[in-house]
Amino acid sequence: MDTQALALALPLIGWASHTALLTHRLATARRDPLTGLRTRAGWTALAERVIRRHRDAVVILLDLDDFKNLNDSHGHAAGDVALAVTAERLTTWCGRNGIAGRLGGDEFVAIARHAPDLESLHRALRQPVAHAGHRLPVSVSVGSCHVRDLPVRSLSDALAAADSAMYAAKGTAGRRGTRTLSR
Repeated sequence: MDTQALALALPLIGWASHTALLTHRLATARRDPLTGLRTRAGWTALAERVIRRHRDAVVILLDLDDFKNLNDSHGHAAGDVALAVTAERLTTWCGRNGIAGRLGGDEFVAIARHAPDLESLHRALRQPVAHAGHRLPVSVSVGSCHVRDLPVRSLSDALAAADSAMYAAKGTAGRRGTRTLSR
C-alpha cells in the first residue's frame, strides 16, 4: 500500500472504530446492567411505536412492595436477585407480545400489544424467590392501563393511569393485586 492510500485510509479506520464504540455505548446505555431489561429511554421509544400501531395495547407499571425491607433483612444481594427474577418473569410473561423495561430502583414497566391475562402476570410475580437457601417472599403491586380507554392515545397518559392504578393497588389494605384503571 502506498503512502498516499495509507494516509487516506487511516482517518476512515479511526472514524469507523469510533462510530462502533459510540454505537456500543448507546446500546449498553439502553439496557439495565442488572436485569438486562431496556432502560427508560430504550423502552419509551419502542412503547411509543407500539401505542401508535396497536389500539389494544396495555401499559403495565409495577414495583416490588417493601423492597427496602427485603434489602435490609436479607442483604442487597437478595434484593438484586429479586430484581433479576422479577425482570425474568416479566419478560417471560411479555413473550413476543410485549416489551419489558426497568424504570429504576424496584420499578418495572411493560407494554403488550394486545390485552393480556394480567392475573397470570400477578401469579408469576408473587412466587417466592430462591436466594442463599431461603425462599424470599415477593409482593408486587401492579397497575395497568388499556390504551383504548384513553381519550387520546399517548404513552405519558397511559403511564400516568397505570401509575394511579398501581398506587391504588398498594393502598388496598391487606391485599396486593392487579388493578386496572379505566378513564
